[in-house]
Amino acid sequence: MKTIIAISLLIITHKSFAQDFEANGSEIGIDLAFSASNFGGNAGMGLKYGINFGEILIIGPSLRYERTWNKNNITGTQGGFNVFGGGVFAHARFANALFIGAEIEMLRSPYTKYGQLSFSNTWAPTLFLGGGFSREFNEVVRINAGLYYDIINAGNSPFRSSYFMQKKGPNGVSNGYLPIIGRIAFFFPL
Repeated sequence: MKTIIAISLLIITHKSFAQDFEANGSEIGIDLAFSASNFGGNAGMGLKYGINFGEILIIGPSLRYERTWNKNNITGTQGGFNVFGGGVFAHARFANALFIGAEIEMLRSPYTKYGQLSFSNTWAPTLFLGGGFSREFNEVVRINAGLYYDIINAGNSPFRSSYFMQKKGPNGVSNGYLPIIGRIAFFFPL
C-alpha cells in the first residue's frame, strides 16, 4: 500500500507531468450497486464529489448507503440490515471509452470479523480496485460501468453476500466466492 501511495505522489508531483493535471472543474457522481442470489443480495447507492485534474483523473470523497438482505433456504428465515460509511475515490478515464479506479471506504457493518451477524455494528474497511466502460454523453452525463475487486476482503465486509463469482477447488467443488462486485456510476459536471 505504501508503494502505491509513493508512486502516485511521484507521478502527480513531477513538474512536467503535473502541468497536465491542473484542477479544472468538478463533478457529482451517483453509483448504483445491485446483486442477488438465492441466499440474499444487496442494493445500494454511493455519492461522490470529484475534482477533475485534466481530462483523465478525478479524485474526491464519497458517501455510501447499502441495504443488504439474506435468506436461509434451509430454515426459511430472512433478514436484512443497512450499511453506511464514507471514503475517497480516484478514477482515471481513457479515450472516452475505459476507466480504472480505486475506492477506499470505511463502512458500518453488522458482521463480526468471522462473517457472522452481530447485535453490535463494527467498522469494515474496503479497498476496491477495478475498471470498465466509461463514456461521456453530450457533456451532460458520464456513465462508468465496471467490476471491482476488494483487495482487503475483510471478514466483516457487508459486501460478502454480494460476491457472485465462485472459486473452484482442485476437485471442481465451490470453494467460496471471489470478492468481486459490479457498479454503475453516473457523473454530472458542475
